[in-house]
Amino acid sequence: MRVPHEQGGFRELLVVKAGQCVKSTGATTIAELACAEPLAVCLHAAKNVAEMSGKKVLINGAGPIGALCVAVARYHGAKEIVVMDLFDKTLAVAMEMGADKSINIASSPEGLADYSQGKGYFNIIFECSAAQAAMDNIFQVIRPQGTIVQVGVAGKISYPMNMLVGKEVKWIGSHRFHNEYEEAVSLMSEQKINVRPIITDVFPVADLHKAIQAATDRSKSVKVQISFEE
Repeated sequence: MRVPHEQGGFRELLVVKAGQCVKSTGATTIAELACAEPLAVCLHAAKNVAEMSGKKVLINGAGPIGALCVAVARYHGAKEIVVMDLFDKTLAVAMEMGADKSINIASSPEGLADYSQGKGYFNIIFECSAAQAAMDNIFQVIRPQGTIVQVGVAGKISYPMNMLVGKEVKWIGSHRFHNEYEEAVSLMSEQKINVRPIITDVFPVADLHKAIQAATDRSKSVKVQISFEE
């Protein structure tokens, strides 16, 4: 992690080292390529799982990372993908990304109840919210010897240690990416993963403040972009 933090790319031109550049092929747009970074985060998270093909997967949190985790799980051949969030808008986008079912845990808090029966249901969980309430939920629905990949970050939280130990759950932290960035560009260029549904808003740079406001309203937006085109 870079300290001190560097500012992002809210500019028309940005100078970077050649070693940081990856070629794209095909008709991939700049808007899509701008999603390579969050997609790489999800590809790296998936590498913490030995096998996803034929598995039942829960994605908790349907922001940009959660929605892209859905796409990555689908790409890796997951048998069933359920996504959980607090907002209908983000859940609708996650369904477009390849989820089989969505649960609005705010309006339907009982939505996970059936999945907690028989010691749990899901083989793999990608936890993308880092919310305290999520900790209580996901350990209820993970199968014994299942894997939870912690992608979301937050401050101190508590967790049910008895379930972690009793179910022999593998709880793995996943941080950013490395070689997966080039993989992300390749998958988009080859149209193996479609990131377009997560781009819910595009604002001209003159409306930067409106763009930031939209990006903070998860009831209306998932991924917000800024365009320098006239």
